[in-house]
Amino acid sequence: MSHRPIAMIDLAARHAEVAQDVESRVLAVLRSGHWVGGPVVAEAEAALAARFGAAFAVGVNSGTDALALALQAADVGPGDEVVVPALSFQATAGAVLMLGAVPVVVDVTPEATLDPALALQAVTDRTRAIVPVHLFGNLAPALHTDLVVIDDSAQAVGCSPPALIGLAAAVSTYPTKLWGSAGDGGFVVTQHAHIADKVRRLGHHGYDARSNAFQTVGSAHARNSRLDPIQAAVLLGHEPRLGPRIAHRQHLARLYDEGLCGIARALPRTAGSSVQQYCILHPERDRARVHLAEQGIGSRVYYDYTLDQTPGTVCRTATPTADLLRSQLLALPCHLGVSELDVERVCDALRAL
Repeated sequence: MSHRPIAMIDLAARHAEVAQDVESRVLAVLRSGHWVGGPVVAEAEAALAARFGAAFAVGVNSGTDALALALQAADVGPGDEVVVPALSFQATAGAVLMLGAVPVVVDVTPEATLDPALALQAVTDRTRAIVPVHLFGNLAPALHTDLVVIDDSAQAVGCSPPALIGLAAAVSTYPTKLWGSAGDGGFVVTQHAHIADKVRRLGHHGYDARSNAFQTVGSAHARNSRLDPIQAAVLLGHEPRLGPRIAHRQHLARLYDEGLCGIARALPRTAGSSVQQYCILHPERDRARVHLAEQGIGSRVYYDYTLDQTPGTVCRTATPTADLLRSQLLALPCHLGVSELDVERVCDALRAL
């Protein structure tokens, strides 16, 4: 009996659910002639700020820029050390390196988030900031420190409570994210007016709307990093469906947990996880992935490297938890287009391995 493929990601199906609203919003932007900034971007900023329970959100070009700009707004610069987790997407270290700062890599918890005790042990007199990454929709533990904390919340929109434990949070709206646009996009979210103002000016070549002049922004270099109104329109069309989509993912995750019991170990999820990805740990991960592909089932490895392998980073201690996770983690299909029967089929395929 042949089965339809189960895609790891299905952006076309996600768009189809809200196609009429999204396309009408995009068309309205095109017809408005207001193609940089404007009310649609402001509306998207307000929508995300509300989701985070924050006072401010500033739209920028990407999640990478969001993290770099948030760090810049916190006066992180050349030679400063920034503590980051060993397991994350490359951009977490890359954003730090963009500023001439040094990423200091530490190990993670079993939930794949920054280990707070190890992060504080890594602090030196050169440490300027700590970046907890809320990975796979898992919330990183709180940090009790006077240092600057900038959250990498690229994978954490929809978490409960919101992934904003520090001075600001960086959000990505890359298409594969839960709240994804049709291209690159991002936001810096904060409770602090001076951080939001600084981020906005840094992303607008130093432009200060109040004085209608271009000004220096401390010692940080300003540049062009703005959320495109068309991407903002796409985001606004998807925003009302975020709650139901997260609930569906959480339901699928529970079904996977039950169906895979005794077959593979689920990556632990924190309370309120948005399940950006559903991940298992499998000792024969690569063989399992090939087997799933032969059954027409997609999967993905997040991540087969640790950030200490990035040139320019510093790692002063071993990272055994991250090393184990990177060798065994496998993400399974968990999205709008996946049904209960699909989950059963995935579990059956892994059981037959």
